[in-house]
Amino acid sequence: MPRRTSLGDAHCAIAQALDVVGDWWTLLIVRDTARGVHRFEELQRELGLSRKVLTERLRLLVDADVLTRVPYQDRPPRHEYRLTPRGRALLPVLVALQDWGDQWVLGEGEMTASAPAKASQEARRVHELLGTKVPALRLLADDGEQADPVTDAAYTVLYCFPGAYARKDAYPPGWSAIPGAPGCTLESCTYRDRLADFTAAGAAVRGVSTQRPDEQRAFAAKEGLRFPLLSDADLALTAALRLPTFRAAGVSRLKRLTLVVDADRVVRDVQYPVTDVTASVEAALEAVNSLRNQRS
Repeated sequence: MPRRTSLGDAHCAIAQALDVVGDWWTLLIVRDTARGVHRFEELQRELGLSRKVLTERLRLLVDADVLTRVPYQDRPPRHEYRLTPRGRALLPVLVALQDWGDQWVLGEGEMTASAPAKASQEARRVHELLGTKVPALRLLADDGEQADPVTDAAYTVLYCFPGAYARKDAYPPGWSAIPGAPGCTLESCTYRDRLADFTAAGAAVRGVSTQRPDEQRAFAAKEGLRFPLLSDADLALTAALRLPTFRAAGVSRLKRLTLVVDADRVVRDVQYPVTDVTASVEAALEAVNSLRNQRS
């Protein structure tokens, strides 16, 4: 169990927070519940924990109001473990830890908006999304409404991008010098120009960034986009799929990548790293057409 903080740490928020989530397994439980793993047996299988240790950690998180128990079966009684608002507020902490690990442990300490190499561990982690499911969640669209990132179309193309703005002076300082960051406008406009082809192939297009909806709305209006941009400012999708990020101007930004998801929420195609934005749009369309042909 986590070490209890001393009286001398009573006014230190870091020490008090670590008293709740400072244990190795505790944060991994939060990570996996964010990924959509909610049941005791599933968590035990994913983490490889003994029943005793997992029971202790779950009790700690429920008592701390990080998780809540939700019944899903009456006979015998069974419960799922879901993140509370307090628990969801930990998602930026998980993303920051992952970003630090990608950059300083798995990488070479360089800030980049793309994978440092196609064969990197970060890139392998993203490609391991192939065949997994996108958990049910809601993101704010640029019109202010909440939306599921996965549509009811046969396929949904989710392209994640670092950030795009209606005004050039709105970009963070030094943006153009970050490898992989420039090109978001070109990417979105290429999807706009090829939208009819995606629609004909049975695919919906959604752009995702961690920007605020009002920033996305201004950009979409300026460029005449005819598909929604979704805000993952709360990092719900980022944490659920363990998407790679980098920080610029104090904000966690999604690295550029593309997922093709089917109507059953299964990831069927992954593009990462994306180094040529126009070629990536064509590759996404080719993937959709290939998947459609396999079904027919």
